[in-house]
Amino acid sequence: MSDLNYIAAFLIGLLGSTHCIGMCGGIVGALTMGLPENVRQSPVKLLPYLLTYNTGRLLSYTFAGLIIGLLTASASSFFQIGQFPIGGIVGGLFMIALGIYIAGWFQTMAPLEKLGSHFWKLIEPFGRKLMPVKTLPHAFGLGLLWGWLPCGMVYSTLAWSATSGDAVKSALLMLAFGAGTLPMLLAMGGLAEKLQRFTRNKKIRYLAGIILIAFGAMILTKALSGGHQHANHQNMQHSGQQHLEQKM
Repeated sequence: MSDLNYIAAFLIGLLGSTHCIGMCGGIVGALTMGLPENVRQSPVKLLPYLLTYNTGRLLSYTFAGLIIGLLTASASSFFQIGQFPIGGIVGGLFMIALGIYIAGWFQTMAPLEKLGSHFWKLIEPFGRKLMPVKTLPHAFGLGLLWGWLPCGMVYSTLAWSATSGDAVKSALLMLAFGAGTLPMLLAMGGLAEKLQRFTRNKKIRYLAGIILIAFGAMILTKALSGGHQHANHQNMQHSGQQHLEQKM
């Protein structure tokens, strides 16, 4: 996996962060409600809590990437359909679906988010025990849980990370994605408004969507061509073996 893939993951998080504001903006407000008013009203005093929340969130993404990377690396035979790698095919399809989603053409990720909501119901009660937030450790714990919120962007990037076939690379890709979401979720006041205007601009969203669709098509092409090459290689080996047997 090249450095360009990590940059792409960062851009997915950055360009899709309007979705984060819609989904997580209210959560940030709810998590900070238990803090003293003088902390909530002061960007400088509030920043450590926001950083701690998001550190936990990014660690959750990284851990999820590590798990999916371990699964794909240790069960490589499971992630094959005949001669074609399931990881590359699924990753490419998810990337195309994400491009359509970010462009705003169709809510392709809605079914996945609905499915993920069932898992979220299982872990949400643990978060309630940490509220209201009074300390940084509480903020960190809630950040860890926050990272498991049902989110189509997270799921599609996670599916893409599975194509790396390496646990560390998969984890780093998810970390890069999470880092891309940070500017919007950490921004305050006028900066947040400027970022929102940027990510909500139709031309920007369309461009981001088209780039992601093209990237997904590249992943699919690589997966499919890799399968054909592998099949051709096996056929050549089989033909060569038959030729040797005939000579003997």
